[in-house]
Amino acid sequence: MKVLEGKKALIFGIANEKSIAYGIARKLQEYGALLGISYASPVLEKRVVPIAEGLSAAFCEMCDLTDAAAVDKLYRLVEERFEKFDILVHSVAYASREALTGRFIDTAKDDFLTAMNVSVYSLINLARKYEPLLNDNSSVITLTYFGGEKVVQNYNVMGVAKAALDSTVRYLAVDLGVRGIRVNAISPGPIKTLAVSGIGGFR
Repeated sequence: MKVLEGKKALIFGIANEKSIAYGIARKLQEYGALLGISYASPVLEKRVVPIAEGLSAAFCEMCDLTDAAAVDKLYRLVEERFEKFDILVHSVAYASREALTGRFIDTAKDDFLTAMNVSVYSLINLARKYEPLLNDNSSVITLTYFGGEKVVQNYNVMGVAKAALDSTVRYLAVDLGVRGIRVNAISPGPIKTLAVSGIGGFR
């Protein structure tokens, strides 16, 4: 018997088959989970829809996590298709290219706020939004990186965002833990993904 048979998972953050979120989704499906997939923008549709079909996903829907109306629309779809679910995967982060070069001290306010909004607040918002649909003893997973603990050249504002994300995980774990809902951050290390292409000197 597959260990996740009968479980349902909602995945945010697949951009292509090199995405860490794709690797997670593939394993969840392999172990029996039914997937729902959300991607961030129209430009990703032609890549993500075939991936979702290949994973036999129940649905694949675009959702800009900075757009309250889009988040509400996706919530209604998830409620309709899943009613309740067991796993939420948040593999979402963004910082402007300008904020990932030069000196961290020169980070513009708008770039700082954008990085924190997309990379950190989106997790808080999703956890709060989907709390009523999460089964007891379910799991919330996000992606972090060593650059939130130590200085990594050119990681800049994303390092600060990951530090905030790590702290967010601890506070959410307390809030949701009363229902047995686990909140964890995975740090898979430096992997060549589409997201990392914006970090200078990654090679």
